[in-house]
This record gives sequence, structure tokens and C-alpha cells, in this order.
Amino acid sequence: MRQHKPRLGFWQIVNMNVGFFGIQFSFGLQQSNMSPIYKYLGAEDGSLPYLWLAGPITGLIVQPLIGALSDRTDCRLGRRTPYFLIGALICSLCLLAMPFSPTLWMAAGLLWVLDAANNVTMEPYRAFVSDRLDASQHSAGFLVQSAFTGLSQTLAYLTPSILVALGLRLDAANAHGIPYVVVAAFVIGAVFSIVTVAWSAWTTPEWPLDPAERAALASQPRTPGAIVAEIVDAVRTMPETMRRLAVMMLCQWYAMFCYWEYITLALAHGLSGSTDARSPGFAQAMLLTGRIGGLYNTVAFVAALGMLPLARRFGPHRLHALCLTLGGLGLLYLPQIHAPAWLALPAIGLGLTWASLMGNPYAMLAGCIPPARVGVYMGLFNGFIVLPMLAQILTVPLLYHRVLGGVPENVIRLAGAGLLAAALLALRVKPAAAAAR
Repeated sequence: MRQHKPRLGFWQIVNMNVGFFGIQFSFGLQQSNMSPIYKYLGAEDGSLPYLWLAGPITGLIVQPLIGALSDRTDCRLGRRTPYFLIGALICSLCLLAMPFSPTLWMAAGLLWVLDAANNVTMEPYRAFVSDRLDASQHSAGFLVQSAFTGLSQTLAYLTPSILVALGLRLDAANAHGIPYVVVAAFVIGAVFSIVTVAWSAWTTPEWPLDPAERAALASQPRTPGAIVAEIVDAVRTMPETMRRLAVMMLCQWYAMFCYWEYITLALAHGLSGSTDARSPGFAQAMLLTGRIGGLYNTVAFVAALGMLPLARRFGPHRLHALCLTLGGLGLLYLPQIHAPAWLALPAIGLGLTWASLMGNPYAMLAGCIPPARVGVYMGLFNGFIVLPMLAQILTVPLLYHRVLGGVPENVIRLAGAGLLAAALLALRVKPAAAAAR
């Protein structure tokens, strides 16, 4: 029989999640800097969405494969640790090279490698947390991950501004026109990527397999065909709770991508009546977008820790529904705001949504999947993030003029409606009994 997993103290849970800080710092750098880097290297505005396809495509392909492979791995370092250490090292190398890209194609190619490496790291890391913690501590583990997401992405967004405040000139650039503040931010991200993941691997070794589990693992085939068959079978036998989570995730991530793509345009149009990128109002909207992003990530960092007792008391599905509702109402209200100071209100609601979104769905998932398939199911779960992104890229351009009137604020309203729909769907996700350990 499987040994009972010892409960970990709060600081032990923090140590095991420190690596998530480096992973999410990398994502924050991408979100805030890749479009400017592409523009510095000569990209046309209309081509930017295609240059961002690396994330969803690599996530859709890499994460289920790596998750299935990690389920079948057994070595001295453990099942998951080799993957997130190798992935973090590749991430660091790509982050170091990115701001020195001499051409657009090189930057785009590096983003594909960077996103693939992030995906090699991400799901084995989530599976590691699920493996290592007793089922009663899953909410705590994933909400601490959410807190690190908020903290790291806040710092990633603000690092260039902090460097300017410390005296680095904003107009100083390398030979390819990329500002040195961006170069420095990526170098800092490269250090965080490998150092934080290595810290978690060193302080929190994996929970060892018992002899029966090791024997069962050794009997599993490791051929490419067997791994693909495992993924297909996992989809076919997906637990009902996970199927309901999939529909909820479609709405919430479709909404978030609408927000990220159109918030600057909506602010510019709402505050100055123009979306012309050359206008002063557009530049001010870009600054406001950064401030909102910094605020909602700060709120997410604080709120994620405060959600720990609430998730235990009310259940992660009810807490997630509440946070989605607050974020959805905030986005519906945002287009009505014409005084920048009041933008803090929807930012707070969005921060609560972001904190819950990065933790509670994974806590709901971890209680319904069998331990032997944690890796492959965590990888498939990522598909519920990237598929909405692909759907959003394909549908919003068709809806923008015909249905949404060519008004960017209506895209933000669509995002708010999506979060409210996700809140209703979250209530349908019944808590599942933890799989037998």
C-alpha cells in the first residue's frame, strides 16, 4: 500500500514553489516585451498575432508529450525534476540570446524554443507539486504557486521602469535598436529561471516511488507510439470533473486573451477617442496598461495567500466562481471609466481573478486524476488554455467589425461576459474525492 505522504509546513511549500517564480518571470517578460522587440526589428502591426503563435502551438504539442514522458520516468533525480531542470536551463539560454537578436526571424525562432522550454518545465513542475503534497494540501500548494505568479509577473512588468529609476537610460539601445533596459531585464530573467528552479529541486526532493509503483513503471513501454496511445487513452477516459473544467477554462481564457490584446486600444479610445499609435493618448494608454498590470499582479500575489483558508472552508470551485464574478463585473465596468484613478477598481477585481485562475482550477483538477497519470493529465489540462487562445485569434478578427462594431471597448465587455460565464460553469464543477493514493 502507498505510504502516507507527510504534511509539509508552510515554508516547505514555499520552497518547493520558488522555481515557479523564475518560470513566471520568463512569461511576464514575454507578455510585456516581445511585441516591442518585434517592432524594433521591423515587424508589421498586422503580423504580430502570427508571431505570437509559438505559445499556444508549443503548449498544445509539448506539454502532453512531456507530461506522459515524466509519468514514465524514474531516475536518481526523480520523475519530474530532470524535465524542469533541463527546461529551465534552455529557458535561461534563450532569455540571454533574445534581446541580442539581429533579425526578426531569429527573435521569432528563439520565442518558439523559449516557449517549448517553458512548456517542458511547466507541467512536470505542476505534477511535482501534486505528487509531493498530500491531497489535503493541494489547494495550499497551487495557491502558493499563484502567489509566486503574481509576484514574479509584477516584477517582470516593472523591471525596465525600475532600471530607468536606478539610472539606466531609456533611449540607450544596442546595435539592433533594442533598449538596454530590455536587455538587462532579460539577463535578470535568465538568472532567475535557472537559480529558482535549482533552489526548489535542492530544497524539496521528490517523494520516492514504492517498489510496486516502480515495478509498474518499469513495465510500461516508452516508445513514441505507446506515449501517443497513452495520451489518446487519457483523453478518452478523462474524468467528468476534468471535462467540466475544460468548458469553464474555454470561457475564462478566451476572456483573458481578449483583455490582454485589446486593453491598450480600449483605454486609448475611451480616454482620448483615438486608437492611433502615434497619438499622445495612445502612449498614455500604454502607461496605464502597465500600471493596471502591475496593480492586478500585486493584488494576485497578496490575494493568493489569503485564499488558502477560504479554499479549505468553501471549496476551490465556489471561491473560483466568486473571483471570476468580481473580475467579470470589473471588465464590464471598465469601458465606462473616464478618470484613470478609478481604473484601480477593475484592476483589483482582475487581480482576484488572476490569483484564483492560477491556483484553484489546478486544485480542483488534482483531486480527480489518478496519481499514475498526473503528468499526462496536467499536460492535457494546458490544452484548455491554449485552445481558447487559438479560438480567440481566429474568431475575434471576424467579430470585431461585424458584431462588436469596431469598438475596442466592446472586446473588453466580451471579456467580462466570458468571465461571468466561466463563473457559472465553475459552480458545476463538483469537488471530486481524491484519487486513491
